[in-house]
Amino acid sequence: MPSVPPRQPCRSVPRRTFLRVGGLALGGLSLPQLLRAEAGSGVTSSHKSVIMIFLSGGPPHQDMVDLKPDAPADVRGEFNPIRTTVPGIDVCEHLPRLAGMMDRFAVVRSLVGSEGHHSAFQCVTGRTQQNQPGGGWPSFGSVVSKLRGPVVEAVPPFVGLSPKMKTSTWANPGQPGFLGQAYSPFKPNAEGMADMVLRGVTVDQLGDRKSLMRTFDNLRREADATGVLEGADEYQRQALNILTSSRLADALDLEKEDPRTRDQYGRGSSEPAGYGDAGPLLNDYFLTARRLVEAGARVVTLAYGRWDWHGKPHGTTFENARHHLPMLDRGVSALVEDLRQRGLDGDVSVVVWGEFGRTPKINPNGGRDHWPQVGCALLAGGGMKTGQVIGATNRLGEYAKDRPVHFQEVFATLYHNLGIDPGSSTVKDLTGRPHYLVDADMKPVRELV
Repeated sequence: MPSVPPRQPCRSVPRRTFLRVGGLALGGLSLPQLLRAEAGSGVTSSHKSVIMIFLSGGPPHQDMVDLKPDAPADVRGEFNPIRTTVPGIDVCEHLPRLAGMMDRFAVVRSLVGSEGHHSAFQCVTGRTQQNQPGGGWPSFGSVVSKLRGPVVEAVPPFVGLSPKMKTSTWANPGQPGFLGQAYSPFKPNAEGMADMVLRGVTVDQLGDRKSLMRTFDNLRREADATGVLEGADEYQRQALNILTSSRLADALDLEKEDPRTRDQYGRGSSEPAGYGDAGPLLNDYFLTARRLVEAGARVVTLAYGRWDWHGKPHGTTFENARHHLPMLDRGVSALVEDLRQRGLDGDVSVVVWGEFGRTPKINPNGGRDHWPQVGCALLAGGGMKTGQVIGATNRLGEYAKDRPVHFQEVFATLYHNLGIDPGSSTVKDLTGRPHYLVDADMKPVRELV
């Protein structure tokens, strides 16, 4: 900046000079030049993100998006198919909103690769639980956190929304595995997370304590050869950033949302969503997910309901589905429409799935049992090619007859949508060994990208 005579008022300094202040570290770029450079490179205020909706317990593919009306009665079930906005694609009669916007969805009817466990593990990592490296496989959100970091310091890149359930592994949003605690999901529903504000201490006081802690941490890190302390420091840094900003708390505060928008999502019920230790059908979770990615989160996982319906005495598959499906229909359709209205649909990928499908044949108690041979998934947004069905099962819905799609192919697609090359990107385990994000033969789903 040119020197200014001592008593010359600041208003006499040319405006062009002010625009250059702060640009010296960038090679002297002025603010307009910097903005033009960002626009030319595709850098905007938006960011790529993923919302993953996990249907805990195993959703019945043949009662949702792969109905078999010509099959025997003990296979086809009680529901009828209805037409959608895409000719040739039918879905369950209890999904009318999704049917009315099927052009914005891709339906996978041939999801394979499930190891058959009642766990979110495979849906959040893409891996099986067998032969894991030391520390365990990291979840998708943890990998994205490691490779991309936060969009804004005050919002964790990976957030896990799930109800409090006794069988918590079913709805677990994922663990950081060998990447370490610094890349674990932020869980606003977890114990101890009710207050994300400073109490009895100012931001300045917190800053002084933070500086003192950093001094001790530097000494500890010098004596640490494992890297554990470095990860702990990163986790601590994230926590302090959350405390000193209202951005995350505002995103989680649905009272700041237009009540009409909340009504469109359906809000839902805090009562158990089925039987036993089932989680609630809170459609507010879908809205919270949208607010989080809008605020800066890169990955939001969301556990919704309980879909493990074996029949009486806990209600038949069809009794439970009559309650679950309309709520899911309303929440997912509202989410996809809300993203479109806000111009986020090209950047936010949405995937809806569970750990496996259900048996083609209905058991004597009116339920469907576990069926890892084939399942289903719904995908939307993220620039994907929608308005199509991928894959097909045989006449009874027993196995993938055409175009089987593996869990890892879906993960490769999601990484691709985030701008991460799953074929070349790696993360290192505790021994320093690099691991590719998916197996070598797993590519993004060609029909989607």
